[in-house]
Amino acid sequence: MSTPSAQNTLQDAYLYDAVRTPFGKVGGALAKTRPDDLAAVVVRESVKRAPKLAGLLPDAPDTEGTGLDGDLASIDEVVFGNANGAGEENRNVARMATLLAGLPTSIPGTTVNRLCGSSLDAAIIASRQINVGEADVMLIGGVESMSRAPWVLPKTERPFPMHNLELANTTLGWRLINKNMPKEWTVSLGEATEQLREKYGITRERMDEFAANSHQLAAKAWDEGKYDNLTVQVPDVDLTRDETIRPDSTAESLSDLRTVFRKENGMVTAGNASPMNDGASAAWLGSEKASDILGLQPLARIAGRAAAANQPQYFGYAPVDAVNQAIARAGITWDDIAAVELNEAFAAQSLACTDAWGVDLDIVNTWGGAIAIGHPLGASGARVLGTLARRLEASGDRWGVAALCIGVGQGLAVVLENVNAR
Repeated sequence: MSTPSAQNTLQDAYLYDAVRTPFGKVGGALAKTRPDDLAAVVVRESVKRAPKLAGLLPDAPDTEGTGLDGDLASIDEVVFGNANGAGEENRNVARMATLLAGLPTSIPGTTVNRLCGSSLDAAIIASRQINVGEADVMLIGGVESMSRAPWVLPKTERPFPMHNLELANTTLGWRLINKNMPKEWTVSLGEATEQLREKYGITRERMDEFAANSHQLAAKAWDEGKYDNLTVQVPDVDLTRDETIRPDSTAESLSDLRTVFRKENGMVTAGNASPMNDGASAAWLGSEKASDILGLQPLARIAGRAAAANQPQYFGYAPVDAVNQAIARAGITWDDIAAVELNEAFAAQSLACTDAWGVDLDIVNTWGGAIAIGHPLGASGARVLGTLARRLEASGDRWGVAALCIGVGQGLAVVLENVNAR
């Protein structure tokens, strides 16, 4: 456990390892697996991948509450992201996953909800705890089962109302909307993206080309073994790769798909948007002391962080300011950035962001992005962060940035420095 320092000096926060499940399509291979069980899979796998901790993991939860001797008790806290919170993950899924994974009952856990940015927010929160000396070892991550997100009924103001009640689908987007919220803010995510691409002049041709490239790059990365060290198979589930990758996608084939959110003058399709998915992700963050506790060497230093916000209907553009702020806080410029991991909620919003940055697409999502890999909301932040760390490790480049757009008009970003490239 970390103890307060006598000095008021900040300590660096490092990323030591990252792992995720392959992402399943909604109603697909992972649909029968509860979200708390998915989260427990990546918690257990993270412990197994830490040489100093692996042999201490029990086969079953510690129901006696006696705790365990050894370095497992050195895990200061578990912080997980989740965007739904209305189903089987409702009782603080970070805590539930920690218990289900068999970790000591003495390890606290908290769940973060910043919608699509939830698990990147978990990393930001944990890194701050490390910076100020409140923790040395933090396990962060996120989980989402969009397959198992429940339908909900609003509570009535009287016991036996005489009017009909409408079920709300909690899988994605607005539900149970406050009537005082301006209507332009509560349009669907797809309609919001249509408005964004109109505002910034993103063409259908560019959107489909970007989407096809995502599929091709993701398939190539899997074929080349890039994801072998970043993924763990869910037990008793026949899923070894991300389920929504279509390697044969081309801009031409995607151009035949009909638009989804507008019958006329629409450009957003199922092909140039991220799918709905199930999956979980996790990562070890820690101070320099964590190396001895985990038995791992750090991959990257968390060098800059930022959150930004704008009008809710232009949520897809919010990463622009978040990334620019994070880069400035890291003390570098765009000229230093060699790798970008931007969650591809939609091709249009991704292109609007990259256009604003003036960044070369050759350094963006080179192992594929969410349009192909999938976007299980709460799990995506830790996915892009872990992928960025491994990309920097593979290339030897020093600086990279991970970012996500977030519904209701927010963006998050984290800058990583490859510690082996200094």
